Amino acid sequence: AGLGLFSGTNTPADTPINEFIAGTYPGYDPNGPPLWTDLAIPIADDYKALPYRGQQRHPSWLGYVWPKQVGALAQMWDSETFPRPEPGLANMDPGLQLADGIEFFMDDYNEDTQDDDDFEPSNRINAFAPGLGSLANHDGDFVNIDRHYHSSRVDYNFQTAPWDAGVGAFTPHHNMLYTTFRDVERGMELFLDYGEAFHDHALKRNDQLRKIQGKKKRAVTGFADDISRDWDFMEEHQVKQCPTELATEKAKRERLKVGMGVDSSILPGDERPYTEYRPNDHHPADEEDEEDEEDNDDDKRYGWNVKPLEWLYDNGVCLSSGKLWTGTSDAEYTGRAVFSTAGIAKGEVVLTTPLIALRRDDFRIYKSDPDAEHVRDMVDKSTVIGDELLFNYAYGHPDSPMLLVPNAPMANFINHGGEEDANVQIRWPTAGSKTARLFDWVYNRQKEDIYDDKFESTNHNAWLKDHPIDVMEKSGKLAFEYVALRDIEEDEEILIDYGPLWDDAWYTFQATHPYARSGYFRHSIGVPDGFYPDNWLDVTDQYEIAEIQDLENNPLEPGVALPMTWAHNGKALSPKYGYIVGLEKGFSDRFLAYSEETGVIELYRKLLTEQEGFRLESDEFTTYKPGALTNTSNASDEEMEFFAQKYKADIYRFNMHFIAAWNEAARKSVIDGLGDAGFDSAVKGIGERFGYDNITCFHASYMGMTHCDKALMHSDIYATNDKSWNIVFPLITVEGTEPELNIMAEDMNTVVGVHYLKDIAYAMGDFGFHQTRPSNYFDPSQSDGEESAAPIRVVFGAYCSQIDETNIAMLRHIYDGDDPAPFADQFTELPMREVHWTKTGSATLRHPEGSGLPETCEN
Repeated sequence: AGLGLFSGTNTPADTPINEFIAGTYPGYDPNGPPLWTDLAIPIADDYKALPYRGQQRHPSWLGYVWPKQVGALAQMWDSETFPRPEPGLANMDPGLQLADGIEFFMDDYNEDTQDDDDFEPSNRINAFAPGLGSLANHDGDFVNIDRHYHSSRVDYNFQTAPWDAGVGAFTPHHNMLYTTFRDVERGMELFLDYGEAFHDHALKRNDQLRKIQGKKKRAVTGFADDISRDWDFMEEHQVKQCPTELATEKAKRERLKVGMGVDSSILPGDERPYTEYRPNDHHPADEEDEEDEEDNDDDKRYGWNVKPLEWLYDNGVCLSSGKLWTGTSDAEYTGRAVFSTAGIAKGEVVLTTPLIALRRDDFRIYKSDPDAEHVRDMVDKSTVIGDELLFNYAYGHPDSPMLLVPNAPMANFINHGGEEDANVQIRWPTAGSKTARLFDWVYNRQKEDIYDDKFESTNHNAWLKDHPIDVMEKSGKLAFEYVALRDIEEDEEILIDYGPLWDDAWYTFQATHPYARSGYFRHSIGVPDGFYPDNWLDVTDQYEIAEIQDLENNPLEPGVALPMTWAHNGKALSPKYGYIVGLEKGFSDRFLAYSEETGVIELYRKLLTEQEGFRLESDEFTTYKPGALTNTSNASDEEMEFFAQKYKADIYRFNMHFIAAWNEAARKSVIDGLGDAGFDSAVKGIGERFGYDNITCFHASYMGMTHCDKALMHSDIYATNDKSWNIVFPLITVEGTEPELNIMAEDMNTVVGVHYLKDIAYAMGDFGFHQTRPSNYFDPSQSDGEESAAPIRVVFGAYCSQIDETNIAMLRHIYDGDDPAPFADQFTELPMREVHWTKTGSATLRHPEGSGLPETCEN
């Protein structure tokens, strides 16, 4: 879990935990009101993580927002992926977005309903809950605190809208208390119940992490740096799903001819839809991993969650000085406030807080339409209707894309005092301090790192050296402190200077007539001069690929395969599977000319515009002789048969059509066409880059579409021992449009959109997750114009692999999927019947080698 929250004293059951964390002071009345309470800040926008909002990663800060229902804000780029990755592979856990253990309400108790026994809040909201609701971890067996719902209140401190400018400028939800429901001893970690859905996810994730624990990176020839072994157990799992027998090519063709092709490997039990099967040769040994069946309850014996106070004092951080309490401010237009319970000396740390790092766009509320026909139209990013209330609690610099929100108890109660009245200011933890040491560990920690007396802090405040994108990926793992600017007297309100930009915005808003104001006051809190380092200023918060950015100045040489790296930090988005490959100059145009001459492009124009005789239903496929559609084809072209399939259009709401060779004449023609256009250099580049002995291009397919609402995040190749690649390049694109392809980074959270580029290919290897991005060039169902002139997009994918005894069974299984697979028997035996590149240079696409070349392939 990383950081945890611990009690500093013994606390009996059914007692508010708040004051036992903040500390008490001489003369404190234990029968009086609690020393401090928490607040809740509503999050209004339900589309914070929707992919069509433009998110490039799952916003990790949402792990601190309690949803009004499970998953309300957790729409990942694609909740369904294939193969389905295990939870342990995601570096940014969705956290509270799977939690329903605590609820927050818009219609909470107020002065009129607090004594009404029949009233019960019911209008749930998404809420950022700093303090205990944000810092306490979950453990289903050792939960010891819970929210005390009846204590919370909702009001604007007797201010009235629209006349009082403070209404809407601060959260009305306050007086949140958390109570113990069992005895809590000093030094015990505090746990909330996050709910059943979160608990089930956490159990599975922790089980996966235990399998990964301690595994080191493994060097693999040709890959960027080295490859994490995190994916190894995923590979093992997929290999175990590989069937021991598959339909023969003859049986598959028989079934496909009548439009009844199915993936027999996923059928349950004894269902055998095909007439003929053969063993899946070279199948990996089906040996189950020996699971550790030992009872691990010893790890959860009583006392495991209790730290000695001496250890906590040496290694932990008191978030509060123990000299603070919360109450109601006397200042105009404000709500709650923080006061001192005793004198505080100049330079003393008053409060320490972890920080949630967010993009400015995370605060935006865009126009939305939940009833839109297409998911891509649910959010209209051209129309901003406001900013989240959370914006008023965020610290930032006007020239930085990143804002910081404190989430410690009481930090968000500190009001503006201006330059004259401010008595505290923020600063980064000082070198050598316990705070610097703790957050050095949590910000830089690896999965297997343990925080103990042996940990040496050598990289404190490391976030100051990182790009804002990297900092935001570690949201919640950095901190700053509030430090007294002067001596502070007992009962004095704690105030900070929000900065001159905030002052100007506030006085302008306040001076504007209430009926002329455009909504509630919204402005972030300014940081002191020099607080943000230069590398946080005037930079983008968008993930961009360096190799694509620099192609104009540094074009890729033919056959050069480079890992795609992030422009902001130079790190590979995936050492394992994300590469960019240079193609021969003019390759795209030459292969497009071949595809036009053979009639494939004309076939696409008819299919994608649904002309008479060329309209397919979802998942329907049929065969065509596209050579008959064009005057440029010759007699041999007209003998070629291609199948066309409209792939899962009903599920993904797009009109993606696959076209690929159906007979041997077409297959050989496509391979020769690739060779004639210059694709050999790309195959050679991949082979040499990764040290393969040989490569076979075992499948090739066109992909064409004109509109897409959503698509599956998927991997075409997986668990082939890092020896297979899907090499994709464009033939026809639509100019002036958004990026066409999403590529998911290895962290399973970050997704970058890329444009298809002439004479450039994207190579995705094992578990190379990618996805067609939403677009709308032309929709036949809504067309009333000239269909023949409709814009279309056509790309091509070549599946190439070193096929050997380590992966032939898995490749046979993958190729036997629910797509038509007319050449399944090419995987019948080893060595491969057709090899298109060898490290000796003796084989090419047009002149293959192999042990079992059929007569039609001989030259």
